[in-house]
Amino acid sequence: MKTNKLVYGLRFTVYGLVVGLLLTSCYQPKVVMHTIIHNDDSMPCTREVMYSNVMSQEMRDSLWGKTSVGWSQPLPECLNIDAFFNSHTDIGEGDTVTTSFSKFFESVGKMCEETPLLLNGTKMRSNANLDKRFRWFYTEYVYTETFCCVGDSFKLAPTDYADKDAVSYWFTGQPNLLQGLNGAEAYEKLGNMEPAVTKWLNDNLFKVGFDFIVAHYDSIPNPPVSRERFVELQDSLVHYIMEGEEDILTAQPDDKLRSFFHSDAYAMFFNEDNPLGKELNKEFMNRLNIFWFNVPYTLTMPGKVTDTGNGTLQPDGTIFYPFTGERLIPQDYTITATSRVTHIWAYIVTLLIILLAIGSFLYRRRR
Repeated sequence: MKTNKLVYGLRFTVYGLVVGLLLTSCYQPKVVMHTIIHNDDSMPCTREVMYSNVMSQEMRDSLWGKTSVGWSQPLPECLNIDAFFNSHTDIGEGDTVTTSFSKFFESVGKMCEETPLLLNGTKMRSNANLDKRFRWFYTEYVYTETFCCVGDSFKLAPTDYADKDAVSYWFTGQPNLLQGLNGAEAYEKLGNMEPAVTKWLNDNLFKVGFDFIVAHYDSIPNPPVSRERFVELQDSLVHYIMEGEEDILTAQPDDKLRSFFHSDAYAMFFNEDNPLGKELNKEFMNRLNIFWFNVPYTLTMPGKVTDTGNGTLQPDGTIFYPFTGERLIPQDYTITATSRVTHIWAYIVTLLIILLAIGSFLYRRRR
């Protein structure tokens, strides 16, 4: 029997993941998304994405031909290139090949309809709003984009395992529960979150596998127990499989099921050469891919930025927002920014009006 790659290849994931949640900002991503809000009513926004791969000259010649330049390969799985019109590829130092895609949009709503990002092969959903407020001396732009929660991918909610605010802070950084706390106080407040998140993910992965087996129980030749009895044994099975284990991926569930039932009947679900094994592996990966999704988001606003929301203003004037899959687990993820475009003409007109008023006043006095 050939054991499912998920067990061998990803056995570090559940335990390491909860630590990695706090280290996301240190990860160097493969794809970056950039939104540009223009001071132009006819074409108010542009969406760009950029990604890089290291491609040797031999690889480039093989894929593109010796006289042409194509896209950087391989294409990232999270990228929907059908959302774009223009593309450009640069070859940099160290055989780093960077391809960028871009497209102008007539509204931020249209831009969201053609999102460039995919998660598990499905377009990510977002809604955006651009509020333009004229104030004579300046025009204020307020841009907001909300990416839809993907928490429904998990049958069990993290808020069933920990306080709602603690869960939100763990996954998104908001609200800031550690403000003003020292290290000891911070540990006391969040020290139990890592085991809680680990248990939440363990329970979800177990439920994915258990429910999948139940749904395909008729495919099992000579099962040791009936479907009804298998369902009744759920609590006993999770206890038996997880006993002495920190996470379900190191638990070797196929071996544990064989030991529990004294039968190889369920091995088919953990064999990557079996169609059901491949399908179950995909179900696991669909959940884990959420945690591996990492596409930093940068935003350019017209004029001077006055409020970055939960982003950080960069030296080049763009606003950086960390955009990772775990931020979409507890709730929708919203980015927002405000900027002002100064009206030089308004100052000139105002000055002329003042000068005319003063001149008129002095003229009347002299008469």
